Amino acid sequence: MTTDKTNTERTDISLTGMSCTTCASTIEDSLEDIDGVEDASVNFATERADIDHDESVSVEDLVEAVEAAGYGVRDELLEDEMEGEEELQEMRQLAIRSWIVTSPIVLLMVFMWTPLEVLTGFQIDVAMFVFATIVVFYYGIPTHTSAIRGIQNGTFNMDSLISIGTVVAWVTGVMVFVTPMENYAGVGAMIMASHNVGTYLEHRAKGRASSAIEGLMSMQAETAAIRKDGEEVEIPVEDVEVGDVMVVRPGEKVPLDGTVVEGRSSVDESMVTGESDPVTKAEGDEVIGATVNQAGMIKVRAEKVGDDTFLSQVVELVEEAQGTKVPIQAFTDRITNYFVPTVLILAALSFVLWFVFPGEMGAVAGLAEPYLPWVDLALDPLTLGIFAAVAVLVISCPCALGLATPTALMAGTGKAAENGILFRDGEAIQTMKDLDVVVLDKTGTITEGNHSVTDVVGGDDPAVSADGGSLEEPGLSEREVVRLAASAERGSEHPIGQAIIDYADEEGIELTEPAAFDNVAGKGIEAEIDGRTVHVGNTKLFEDAGIPLAYEDALHALEQDGKTTVLVAVDGENVGVIATADTIKDESEAAIQELHERGLETWMITGDNERTARAIADKVDIDPGRVMAGVLPQDKIDKVSQLQDEGYNVGMVGDGINDAPALKQANIGVAIGTGTDIAIQSSDVSLVRGSLDALVDSFTLSEKIFQKIKQNLFWAFIYNTVAIPIAFFGLLHPVIAVAAMITSSISVITNSTRLGKIEL
Repeated sequence: MTTDKTNTERTDISLTGMSCTTCASTIEDSLEDIDGVEDASVNFATERADIDHDESVSVEDLVEAVEAAGYGVRDELLEDEMEGEEELQEMRQLAIRSWIVTSPIVLLMVFMWTPLEVLTGFQIDVAMFVFATIVVFYYGIPTHTSAIRGIQNGTFNMDSLISIGTVVAWVTGVMVFVTPMENYAGVGAMIMASHNVGTYLEHRAKGRASSAIEGLMSMQAETAAIRKDGEEVEIPVEDVEVGDVMVVRPGEKVPLDGTVVEGRSSVDESMVTGESDPVTKAEGDEVIGATVNQAGMIKVRAEKVGDDTFLSQVVELVEEAQGTKVPIQAFTDRITNYFVPTVLILAALSFVLWFVFPGEMGAVAGLAEPYLPWVDLALDPLTLGIFAAVAVLVISCPCALGLATPTALMAGTGKAAENGILFRDGEAIQTMKDLDVVVLDKTGTITEGNHSVTDVVGGDDPAVSADGGSLEEPGLSEREVVRLAASAERGSEHPIGQAIIDYADEEGIELTEPAAFDNVAGKGIEAEIDGRTVHVGNTKLFEDAGIPLAYEDALHALEQDGKTTVLVAVDGENVGVIATADTIKDESEAAIQELHERGLETWMITGDNERTARAIADKVDIDPGRVMAGVLPQDKIDKVSQLQDEGYNVGMVGDGINDAPALKQANIGVAIGTGTDIAIQSSDVSLVRGSLDALVDSFTLSEKIFQKIKQNLFWAFIYNTVAIPIAFFGLLHPVIAVAAMITSSISVITNSTRLGKIEL
């Protein structure tokens, strides 16, 4: 079990003993009865509980509540896996042994149905009763225990139906010795044995549906070669400390997140980002733990260890998503809460009607009697009533309904994580498919986000643009404009400012430390350089400072070419313009086109000026009328709200840091980044791959996951809607009913696991 602290504490508990969603609801109610527990969500498929609570509630309090409800709690994650495997093996052994004892019953029933009279009727009844007693009451102990536990808590679960059905069938094995009737004790044993097989198969299938988590966790390297005291030693990866230098040779996994301090290589990051092409890494570049070094040897300084690593965060987020519920599941939960009591009533009603009105009920069953060998209207009403009631009980298992949503979530979120797409919860998956508008932040989303200087206006000779045309008459020297601007930007962390500093470094220009510095959010900076006041920023900064523009023609020409312009002023006089360009990502145009084909309306939002923004929008086929330019970071939230007020479901795509308020305001916030740069905790969906084709894939997965959920729910509902009336009128043999019940649950799980085969 794990506990994470935020404003409140969240505790994740691994559970044992659940048989259906009714059990999950019982545990939820028990947990939420604790003072200080704000919310408890129990997932039947993953057998985990997520509890939000205040500091006054201890883990021990939560465990006591679970145990008070009659269920168990596993201890730690490693023990979860070990105990889970042990439980699966125990279920397998129980299923095998119960069928070994049931096999003689099958033979006895065959002898009863054939002319070969090897045993007398009395001997057959005695033998069947003995074998059935062993199977129903010994190998059925887990089922009866679960049923009794549910009754003690005032609820009925799936095991209640099986328990009652098998015991009722077994009772006929007693009654046959005192009154003429059919002996269904053997049928009870076959039902219990089949149920044990079904429980084993269901748990094994659920394990396959959740295999994505195991796959993610298995990616991490087990050991790391580190340099210590001049020697190379190999240690367990959990013993690596921040600052240790790890040696990674070709073909080896990078043990933990870190920074390359020596060497150059290409690294395969596909297992965590979904990006198939290797990424070149050199000194100063970040690498992600669990990625594979392909070429040369590199040395990596460990920056994050333990739960702080990127892979650990991904696993945590996927587990969190798999433990949540899709809004549509609330409807299913309400149905399953009333389902078992309703089935008990229907089973009782079936028995009464067959016993009191055998002629009327037989009129329906008689239509199928010539075709179904188990329909025998010559039997007495008591036998017919028990036969129908038992069939209703065992056919009506709500497991398929309970598994329909969580198994699709488990398989779908795992597939998403393999492709660098992280959904925070089930609600995000359901909401995403219903979006009408996608608002794309320009920098870092549509473009690479890496600015570089392309033009400097204000040199000794007329500056020349990219197309070779003259821009302006000379002013301050080009080097001086760059020196002043770069010196002023030394106190800024803005990417454009860094681009100017990098350009100055490339040109060998020596910079001056600013004596004073003031950052004007969304507009630029004001600094004191060599006793002079220097302004570097956009036209809004100059307007506020009352500085007249001296390079308007150059400004317009550069912006028309899609470049971002920065004005430079000294002591209130505009002395130059510096232009930077941010490359459009290769896949942006095609991805935006595909969003349009899906019927989505795309908008672009940026702090850049109108002309530059429109030039970029034109290159990626965004309608110029849907460009929101000159928007300050704090105002992006208002733009999103405006679209929502117009009735749109809005998705906002940004870097997850300065766009955080807008991401929160949107119906779905999508953080886009590259590897460890992405803030995966700040949004509803995180795109680790850092490209818009991943956004397209996230829409595809949202639709596919929800499609699977609807398919699962449809077939689960249809199964019960059709099967219960058939059983009610005595047309369904109880053993066939339990087999059909098992098949329905496994088919739902199998259908969900097909999500893992989707091609993106």
